[in-house]
Amino acid sequence: MTILRPRKRLGQNFLVDPLHQARIVAAADLVPDDAVLEIGAGDGFLTALIAAQAGRVVAVELDERLIAVLRRRFSAQAHVLVLHGDILEMDIAEVMRTGVGDVQDSSLDADAGTRFKVVANLPYYITGAVIRKLIESEAPPALSVLTIQREVAERIVADPPHMSLLAVSVQFYCFGEIVDRIPASAFRPSPRVESATVRLLRRAEPMFPGLQVEDFFKVTRAGFCQPRKQLRNSLALGMGVSPNVATAWLQAAGISPQRRAETLTLEDWRRLTEAVTRESDEVLAARH
Repeated sequence: MTILRPRKRLGQNFLVDPLHQARIVAAADLVPDDAVLEIGAGDGFLTALIAAQAGRVVAVELDERLIAVLRRRFSAQAHVLVLHGDILEMDIAEVMRTGVGDVQDSSLDADAGTRFKVVANLPYYITGAVIRKLIESEAPPALSVLTIQREVAERIVADPPHMSLLAVSVQFYCFGEIVDRIPASAFRPSPRVESATVRLLRRAEPMFPGLQVEDFFKVTRAGFCQPRKQLRNSLALGMGVSPNVATAWLQAAGISPQRRAETLTLEDWRRLTEAVTRESDEVLAARH
């Protein structure tokens, strides 16, 4: 089999340790009825493990050198579709329904892919963008098993007082846990940092029914715009109001204006969002 040198500009680090490959696939809880999107198929070793357990695999790879290798390797497995492209530019739901890409599979059921899982060994430089795309999708995966930089994985599953906007965003949509910690030596070439595999299980129901998602993230983004400052100041700057107005919102939500964004729970953010929304509605009503 042809061995290709990983491309540094694509952030390629192939996972070559069989133990950690097996742990990743085990975390996906695959059954024969599963459809799986693999982001970054690389050399295909992880793809083969997924294909042995799942009923359908769509393997997306950006590096054009690897496409022919992957298609030859899986040519006898009709349930594996290899697509060449940038996952950040693809409509994931459409890909999983119809196999849209540079290859299309006309045998796919048009209704397939409405429920699917993701397995990915992500280049570090696109981690945040891919996670946002997955969690914010109108047709998101039911489960994502992502191998990413260990520091980022720990931020995703953090609790107060170590929250970040990334943690709030992911935990709003998913239950997250770290299922494996992977040393640099498990990759070819070895990266300069350690990795971890995080398992993100999509919430079956909205975390806060009735709450406008746009309002929630407008407030949280504002609160984190200067995370090292007191909330009254960062919230004021992010929302374009005076510190006194921000203080009134925080007090209405039962949150000390001196706290910092990283110390708030998701429930705190919900109360704060409701306080801001309530105040805005009252202002609009007074004008009319």
